[in-house]
Amino acid sequence: MSPMPARPESTTPGHGRVLVTGAAGFIGMHVSIALARAGAEVVAVDSFDPYYDVSLKEARCAELERVAGVACIRHDLAVRDATAALFAGGAFDRVVHLAAQPGVRYSIENPAAYVTNNLDAFANVLEGCRRAGVAHLVYASSSSVYGASHTLPFSEDQRTDTPVSFYAATKKANEAMAYSYSRLYGLAATGLRFFTVYGPWGRPDMAPMLFTRAILAGAPIQVFNHGNMRRDFTYVDDIVEGVVRVLALPPARDASDGAAHAIYNIGNNRSVALPEFITTLERLLGRKATQIAVPMQPGDVQDTYASIDRLSALTGFAPRTALVDGLAAFVDWYRRHFGIG
Repeated sequence: MSPMPARPESTTPGHGRVLVTGAAGFIGMHVSIALARAGAEVVAVDSFDPYYDVSLKEARCAELERVAGVACIRHDLAVRDATAALFAGGAFDRVVHLAAQPGVRYSIENPAAYVTNNLDAFANVLEGCRRAGVAHLVYASSSSVYGASHTLPFSEDQRTDTPVSFYAATKKANEAMAYSYSRLYGLAATGLRFFTVYGPWGRPDMAPMLFTRAILAGAPIQVFNHGNMRRDFTYVDDIVEGVVRVLALPPARDASDGAAHAIYNIGNNRSVALPEFITTLERLLGRKATQIAVPMQPGDVQDTYASIDRLSALTGFAPRTALVDGLAAFVDWYRRHFGIG
């Protein structure tokens, strides 16, 4: 890992100098590559939290440096003084905050990790942005804020005050925290409610990686709620395109309250039944899965489905990747990365 480079006398074109947090993460790596290719000067940081195998995070950083020439900096955003120093010396024009403690089920077992990594760390990022005069903060929220709502597709107008997991509660809190900083201090901030993101370099605790590893090993997969679930699976390249477009468009200030804060769903705008997902993956792997039906897990929700009308109207965002194509790209990466023929 490398120390933060000094800022040159002039910024590169595109988005200027951009801090990407969680850059060793799944979405963070892809966003960092896309911004660098678009001409931004990317500063990439990550704490390398051991929630899952750190070697995958290190491999993502190696890929980021190989493809885009961007080195990952080890930094824990929850350390207040260090994060204040990061922003004071960084001269960032914009910030993409993707660092977080993920995982709905894990938040039930270890809520303290979510207080530290999702609340304390985000508070430090907000304060850093305020003091450094950052022009636009784009941060990751989650579809989990919709809780167990049965009104589909989920729209930004729906109530989100009944989270069914502590992870969801921290993401809802992030939205309220960002709004308050926008109203009080004039910080332009946009929250993106990510729906189920998948693709190459994905997280090992999510269905594509879990199912692929098990199917290829001849091990059974657990099918929650007896398969009666639907997810708005969104390919990572589509997500990245939306993030990059939003970053260039800070929200307008509301004349009624002075806040420049916006929330958008970012998803595929299609809800896929879990059995369809499994069947598609089986076909691509050329093997059948041994399925074990299990009940719904605490904190989980049955269905997700994103309305993306607002994001599309703002940016022209239009997901282009069909599930079969996205999973094919994931399977191809998985075989190459893990050396499986």
